[in-house]
Amino acid sequence: MVRRLVSEQFPEWSKLPIRPVDVQGWDNRTFRLGDRMSVRLPSADGYVAGLVREEQTLAVLGSRFRVATPRVVAAGAPSLAFDRPWSVREWIEGRTLTAVEPHERQIAIMTVGDALRELQSLDTAGGPWAGSASAYRGCHVSAVGEDVQDRLPLLAGRVADGCSALWDAAVATVWTEPAVWVHGDVAPGNMLFDRSGRLAALIDFGQTCVGDPACDLAFAWLSCNSRERDLLRDRLELPEDAWLRGAAWALWKALISSPQEVLTKYGRSRDAVLNDVADMAIG
Repeated sequence: MVRRLVSEQFPEWSKLPIRPVDVQGWDNRTFRLGDRMSVRLPSADGYVAGLVREEQTLAVLGSRFRVATPRVVAAGAPSLAFDRPWSVREWIEGRTLTAVEPHERQIAIMTVGDALRELQSLDTAGGPWAGSASAYRGCHVSAVGEDVQDRLPLLAGRVADGCSALWDAAVATVWTEPAVWVHGDVAPGNMLFDRSGRLAALIDFGQTCVGDPACDLAFAWLSCNSRERDLLRDRLELPEDAWLRGAAWALWKALISSPQEVLTKYGRSRDAVLNDVADMAIG
């Protein structure tokens, strides 16, 4: 199907080899097109808006962001072969965070913090606002409050008390600074690192928006231990209440996901995440 799409709409690339990438995402399916490009196709109708929105967001960010991002080479149109918009993008080489060696983790986490700080400092003119289109990333964490309140009773003991206290404290705070750029899905699979362990690229901008950056801080609990969390705090100039809401976003993600999903996507056990969130409230 991909070969047919490319041949029909971009015949100049019809002779290039095509193969699926080793690890697929949920919203899109990705195929290598030769050595320097990839083809990205929404996996369902509901993800089309995200692909289009991502292309628009990347165009706005453009050269403002020094960290590499997926450059859209060509936009494919719906056809008889595939009835959704699709795109051809520049391929970026790199390793995900899960492939970074333990002795490189410190520099990896610090460079992630540097990239997020830079992203938050960029001019937001023309950026899409947070809302339903960003899956509420960039909104106040209370946007996912119903999910959290439904699942908090499933916890028990000290973890239940700590997570409830953390949630109550977090929702009582609000971002009072000017809205900033928010990636929206800061996860190990959406980062690419070079051979030295430094961040080389950020990918997957489908939920990127302008709003409260707290949701990007969930990564600090979902994927980082306490030492790595401190490194992120040192790199990011954010108020303490933003970190409260970041922990609340991590709580939400842990509660709505299975233990296997949390471990596979973010790299830590669900119990470790919940314990760390509870510890933040209990001290």
